[in-house]
Amino acid sequence: MIVTCVTSPVSRIGSRTVRRVDTTAAAHEAADALRATIGEPEAVWDVALVMGSGWLPAADALGEPEHEIALADLPGFSAPAVAGHGGTLRSVRVGDKRLLLFLGRTHFYEGKGVAAVVHGVRTAAAAGVRTLVLTNGCGGLNPAWSPGTPVLIRDHINMTMQTPLEGPTFIDLTDLYSQRLRDLVHEVDPSLDEGVYLQLTGPQYETPAEIGMIRALGGDLVGMSTALEAIAAREAGLEVLGLSLVTNAAAGMTGEPLNHAEVLEAGQAAAARMGALLSDVIPRI
Repeated sequence: MIVTCVTSPVSRIGSRTVRRVDTTAAAHEAADALRATIGEPEAVWDVALVMGSGWLPAADALGEPEHEIALADLPGFSAPAVAGHGGTLRSVRVGDKRLLLFLGRTHFYEGKGVAAVVHGVRTAAAAGVRTLVLTNGCGGLNPAWSPGTPVLIRDHINMTMQTPLEGPTFIDLTDLYSQRLRDLVHEVDPSLDEGVYLQLTGPQYETPAEIGMIRALGGDLVGMSTALEAIAAREAGLEVLGLSLVTNAAAGMTGEPLNHAEVLEAGQAAAARMGALLSDVIPRI
């Protein structure tokens, strides 16, 4: 996702002239292009889902899409840079809810900037979405969580040292991952654990020493996405549900090396459960 198409007036910082991206206008441009592409100029969606690593097969369990388009065909988006991360946007109906499914996301490590990372979230908000479901594949620090275990995100630690917010935009993150939505999920599956997700920049996996640091900081799950998107969603007034799929034990816990194929395999093995869970939860939102 490369958000460079719309700019606001220039400002001057010291001796430098800075041209800032108008991210709100870019999101509305993308949402309008989506409506035009599917031939529904007044279309509004209720819920958006960002499907993370290993989650793509679960999208099929949500039903046949009304529409499916390439994300790269919309302003501000580009094709995914990582194998297994999809690259399309689906419109799907589940019960009385209309969903936008982002099959793929831009990661911070791609070097396109934070605005590109959160462009999908802002586009969803511009398309009328009020609830956002963020999913990811991640490393688990709890030895009880075998690969394929879903875990609700209770809170996060943003170790990217970046933010999608600009200027004095003071957003309260106390209940960033909605307690109401987590309660709804527990009604469907009371067995789900909750944990604190920690986002690092990647793309390298963590060292065992870094996993020790994450554990000391209070992290239960570690990955390379989600936190920046959640912050942008709260800025846009969206209610956020976060759901991680443990695709591997964190570095140093098993003595085995980590690899991307393992992440995708764990997601495929858990796809049926994940799709059924989302199908049951979404109509309750």
